[in-house]
Amino acid sequence: MGKVYFTTSATGVGGRAGTVASNNSDLEFELSRPVAFKGEGGGGTNPEELFSMGYAACFGSAFQSVARKNKSKAKAEITVEIAMEDDDADGGYKLAAKITGFITEATREEAEHLMQEAHKMCPYSKATRGNIEVELKTRIAE
Repeated sequence: MGKVYFTTSATGVGGRAGTVASNNSDLEFELSRPVAFKGEGGGGTNPEELFSMGYAACFGSAFQSVARKNKSKAKAEITVEIAMEDDDADGGYKLAAKITGFITEATREEAEHLMQEAHKMCPYSKATRGNIEVELKTRIAE
């Protein structure tokens, strides 16, 4: 096991229609199941939305890091879409991700290289690798 830099945790009560709160800060969210996922809808968030936010932030940091290492001036706006899908293997559900990088100050070739390198480095990408489908898309500022 490697050096542990920090640990964080959260506690959920009531599942997808309950609450989730950080045990390390004042961050707390009401949860509601989306109508499209047989839920009541409502103003709360859901685990997939929270996951997409964390993944987008983490991937963005990985992109900045690889851009610096490659002495690139490229900048990225990262959008992560998380989809809940049927899992035909067991009749349950599975996740899929699409990561789109809107890249400025880079050629297409450079941008795609940096996206691939960020995907290799990002802890969220490492955690999902081989577990869920992850599609990378690169958009270049024209």
